[in-house]
Amino acid sequence: MPKIRTNKTAAKRFKITGTGKITRRASHNNHQFLHKSAARKRRLELEPVVFQGEQKRMRRLLVLGQVKEKAPSDVPAA
Repeated sequence: MPKIRTNKTAAKRFKITGTGKITRRASHNNHQFLHKSAARKRRLELEPVVFQGEQKRMRRLLVLGQVKEKAPSDVPAA
């Protein structure tokens, strides 16, 4: 069986957060900033979460970047 490989194109464009959400870069954020308001430019700095319907497809592309579930710690509570 062949190795499962991460899609490098998707890996450059999307990021998986610590909680497992997939974020992307906002569109309209490359040039022509003079006619955009300061509030709009600040909003464009945020990384929106990928639409829920696309998340399954993105996870398939970002196979090796999936969030691993944390194992319960073996340290007894003091």
